Amino acid sequence: MQPHYEYGAEVRVIRNIRNDGTFAGKETGQLLVRRGSIGYVKDVGTFLQDQIIYSVHFLEHNVVVGCREEELIDGDAPWTPSKFEFRDKVKAKVPLGIQGNIIVEHGEEGEILKVLRDAPSGVAYHVLFPSRQLQVPETALEAIEELE
Repeated sequence: MQPHYEYGAEVRVIRNIRNDGTFAGKETGQLLVRRGSIGYVKDVGTFLQDQIIYSVHFLEHNVVVGCREEELIDGDAPWTPSKFEFRDKVKAKVPLGIQGNIIVEHGEEGEILKVLRDAPSGVAYHVLFPSRQLQVPETALEAIEELE
């Protein structure tokens, strides 16, 4: 098991990083680093002898966070920002259909299963609605406002 990134390498995190309970001074679940942020590898270690963990210093946030290799890409790799991510709750801005048949009504709620950053018409998502799973362009979705 060889690390992909070297000490000092510029990397970009592709998922929001939240406190899993191991980051002192922050509530469990609190956002530590937003997806798309750039950081620098400070250290490389392992977890359970089968996962490489990188200590990444995100200068913009002045925080060092442990990241798994699959959560990182090269800092200069192409990056397409997205409005939503895995597990976000969304609703349809417009009725969604297949071959003229409405499958999902306007305002129907769903959950993001996968982000497709390289879809031909821009960012799209696999969204699980109560009736079925659909691939939906970002422009056809809106966030569900959480109650405070």
